[in-house]
Amino acid sequence: MQARMIRIAIHVRPGSAKPGVGGSHGDALVVRVRERAVDGKATAAALAALAAALDLRTRDVQLVSGATSRTKIVSLPDGVADAVARLREGG
Repeated sequence: MQARMIRIAIHVRPGSAKPGVGGSHGDALVVRVRERAVDGKATAAALAALAAALDLRTRDVQLVSGATSRTKIVSLPDGVADAVARLREGG
């Protein structure tokens, strides 16, 4: 049996002096990372930061679309929906 997944939008802010996960940009959860948007480094860092903020393994956070965009769609295990909502509210 396959685990249920949810999809959420994240807005990545590369080159941030203060990395972290929290807040919202429209309907998207904001993920700030130090890495620049070069060769997918910011995307990889954003997925890892999101996993850490939600206490997930990095492989549990899957990029669905938006590899070259600041706004991305990711797939997460269903059980983290409440944690995502808290992060959207700022923490």
